[in-house]
Amino acid sequence: MRYTTKSDGSALTLGIWGKLDATSSPELEAALEGKLDGVTDFTVDLAQVTHVTSMGLRLLLSWQKRMFKQGSMHVTNASEEVMALFDETGFSEIIDIQ
Repeated sequence: MRYTTKSDGSALTLGIWGKLDATSSPELEAALEGKLDGVTDFTVDLAQVTHVTSMGLRLLLSWQKRMFKQGSMHVTNASEEVMALFDETGFSEIIDIQ
C-alpha cells in the first residue's frame, strides 16, 4: 500500500494505492494523525484501491465521524468492486461518494 497527501489550505486530499485492509488501515490512521487538524474539506481518492475489508470500512467511518464535526469528507473514484461493497454495507448512504 502507498498513499499521498495533498494539502491546499483547509483542504486535504488523500490518495491510496493498493488494499485498504487490516495491514494498511493502522498505517494510514497513524500517518494522518494530526494532519486532519484544521481540515474542513477531506477527500479520499480510491482510484487505485483494489480491495477494501472491514478494517478499511472502519477507518473510513472513523474519518467520516471526525469530519462531520469539523467539515466534510468525500470519497472519489471508487471502483465498481468497492462501490458494490459500499452499497452492500450501506456505506453509500453514510459517506459522500462522488
